Amino acid sequence: MPPRRRPAPQPQRNEAAQLADQLQEAGYTKRDIARIIDRDPSLVSQFYSKNKGAAFVTALREVLAAVETAGITDLPELAAIAARHTQRRTTASGARARVRGKAVLITPTGSGTGRVGAQAISSGSARLRPLIAEAARRGLRLAFTVRLAKTAFVHPSGSRTDSPGIRRDVIQRADHTEERSYGSAQTGGFDAADFARRVNAAGGDVTAAVHQWLVETGRIHPDAHILHLEIRTWRPR
Repeated sequence: MPPRRRPAPQPQRNEAAQLADQLQEAGYTKRDIARIIDRDPSLVSQFYSKNKGAAFVTALREVLAAVETAGITDLPELAAIAARHTQRRTTASGARARVRGKAVLITPTGSGTGRVGAQAISSGSARLRPLIAEAARRGLRLAFTVRLAKTAFVHPSGSRTDSPGIRRDVIQRADHTEERSYGSAQTGGFDAADFARRVNAAGGDVTAAVHQWLVETGRIHPDAHILHLEIRTWRPR
């Protein structure tokens, strides 16, 4: 009888991942941890998959101590603690290292676009938040396009009640989903500052803020799931 193969030993998790584990045991999600260190949730996942996170070890230690010793649980307060212990990487000469630009950009004329798919949607579409915040700061207007299952919408495709004046902006797909647009330069769009407040009220979760607006205005069913989200901005004339 051939000898049984022993399972391969699991690699030792780095300290950032271990601290993230302890915070999750204390009741925080990976998305919460990302908000605390002011980074995208995908980075927290890379603590485990790509051995990243060394730059956040001190901040995570202090946050964990604040939770376990001081009983602090408020995310903004924990984020403030983390910010005091988060330093940018430096080059060999000691200068601040350059970081990749954000996934979204607003031009000097106010035109900007940001899109997210299924993976980013599930984590709150975090990379769209800077676009909305910057649009609010500049006093811009915005519009958005969502993709959901056809059955998720309350009104039939092309209904003026659903999207007055832009009935042409409906795309039906073979997988029984639809893309519908809300707001445009022709109809005036929405105040970016109002949507920024909605996002802040949702704890920075752009997906939740858009979903809540669609439910409040009677456009989708409460149990609907957004599959794709696009935000567009422009300067009002």
